[in-house]
Amino acid sequence: MPRRPRLFLPDQPQHVVVRGHNRDPVLVRDDDFRYLYRCLREAANKNRLAIHAWVFMHNHLHLLATPGHEASLSKTMQSVGRRYAHYFNRTYHRSGSLWEGRYKCSLVDTDRYLLECYRYIELNPVRAGIVKQPADYPYSSYHANALGRQDSMVTPHAVFTNFISGVEVEKNRPRHLSEADVDTNREAYRQLCDQSLHQKTLTEIRRGTEKGLGIGRAEFLLKVAQLYP
Repeated sequence: MPRRPRLFLPDQPQHVVVRGHNRDPVLVRDDDFRYLYRCLREAANKNRLAIHAWVFMHNHLHLLATPGHEASLSKTMQSVGRRYAHYFNRTYHRSGSLWEGRYKCSLVDTDRYLLECYRYIELNPVRAGIVKQPADYPYSSYHANALGRQDSMVTPHAVFTNFISGVEVEKNRPRHLSEADVDTNREAYRQLCDQSLHQKTLTEIRRGTEKGLGIGRAEFLLKVAQLYP
C-alpha cells in the first residue's frame, strides 16, 4: 500500500509524534533529553519550523509546530532523526534503527483544536502516571507556556497568545499584550490544564495523528481529505 503524502497548508500547525523502534526507550539520561532538545531547536531554527508545544517522553516525543514552508517539517525531522540516532548509538554502544519509522503528523484545526493539542501534549506525563502535575515534569513546554519560563525553542501560536481569560480571539487578529494580559493568559491556561481532556477529544487527536486524517471539526477534516490526490 503506498504511503500517504505529507500534507502542508500555509500557516497551519501540525501535531507530530515520533516513537522509538518497537517502543523502546530513546531517552535514558538527562544528557539525552538535553541533546535531543539541542538537535530539535537547531534544526527547527534552520528550517523555519515554529514549535508551539513539545514533550519528550522516554520512548517517544510530541510536537505542535507550524512549518514556514513545505519542507520545514520533513527537513527538521530528518535532521533530528539522523543526528540524535548517531549520538544515541554511539553513547550506548548499539547499532541499527532507533526510530519506529516515519514520524506521524496531522494538520490541526486552529479554530477549535489548537488549545486541545497544547494540552494533549503537555499533559502527556500526567496521563502516563509519571507525575501528578504537568509542572513536575521537566521535559516539556508547559514551563514556558503556563509558567513563563524562558524556552528558546518555543514560539507561541497567535491563538494561544490571545487566549485571555478563556476567550479565544480570532487567529488573524493578534494584538499587543500587556504584562497583566500575559499573566492572565498563563493563569487561564493553567486552569485549563487542571482539567482532563475528554475521552472523545483524546480519541480524535490520536486517530487523526496516527492516520494523518486531520484533527478538527467535520468541515476541517473534509478540507484535509480533499488535499489527498
